[in-house]
Amino acid sequence: MEAWYMDKSSEDKRKPHKLDPNQPVTLDELKKIGVYYWKLNADMYETDPELQKIRLEKGYSYMDIITIHKEKLPNYEEKLQIFYEEHLHLDDEIRYILEGSAYFDVRDKYDRWIRIAMMKGDMITLPAGIYHRFTVDENNYTKAMRLFVGEPVWKAYNRPADDFDVRKQYVSFVKSA
Repeated sequence: MEAWYMDKSSEDKRKPHKLDPNQPVTLDELKKIGVYYWKLNADMYETDPELQKIRLEKGYSYMDIITIHKEKLPNYEEKLQIFYEEHLHLDDEIRYILEGSAYFDVRDKYDRWIRIAMMKGDMITLPAGIYHRFTVDENNYTKAMRLFVGEPVWKAYNRPADDFDVRKQYVSFVKSA
């Protein structure tokens, strides 16, 4: 996994958008904004004891798999636009990349974009209330496991969504970190 602060270019969102010079972001810095990361063996995701342990500890009882590719996802371009709109969720967002690669962009405590490059075997948790967005990279393909506590909630709230309690709690958490 690699993460960095993004430039302000409006060029193709599937490009890396690294600053020049690059300003990398560490796992410790991501933890300070509530983003957690694991590296797992995606080739054995169905029987992986490490994944099973994480699911049990975190209560991730629901799981499904989404393939994001123009030949596999109906309304592919439209869905990518929706995923790339800056938004938050009322629950954590957990994604595990089984094949391919993609980007998650998250806001830091100063409202700057951090791009997180995800590849096969990378699993990430974005906390409820964090503004974020998603896109495939230039490979235009990813297969990801989506995990939830309980029943899945697919509702995204586009920015601004600062009046939600989870957003207020998240902002308070980040300020105290």
